Amino acid sequence: MAKTFTNHCYITRDIKIQGGEPIIKGTRFPVRSIVFYIIKEGMLPEELVKEFPQLSLSAIYDALSYYYDHKEEIEALLEKQKEEIWKK
Repeated sequence: MAKTFTNHCYITRDIKIQGGEPIIKGTRFPVRSIVFYIIKEGMLPEELVKEFPQLSLSAIYDALSYYYDHKEEIEALLEKQKEEIWKK
């Protein structure tokens, strides 16, 4: 079965921001960070909005949808970030 990807209206890429990785439009907030906080750390989307008011619930859920459409890419970015932290 072929994968079909949906349009993600809150997600964009800009080579000048976060090295071109997927971010929430109008912010510098990467999709990988949303995945980290919500999926890996168990934070609720509502809690994330309180911590980062530049985010909306719609943008967060779109980022999660993007993650499930591009899971390998985002997991690789999370692993890269983890390796960079350990190198410091």
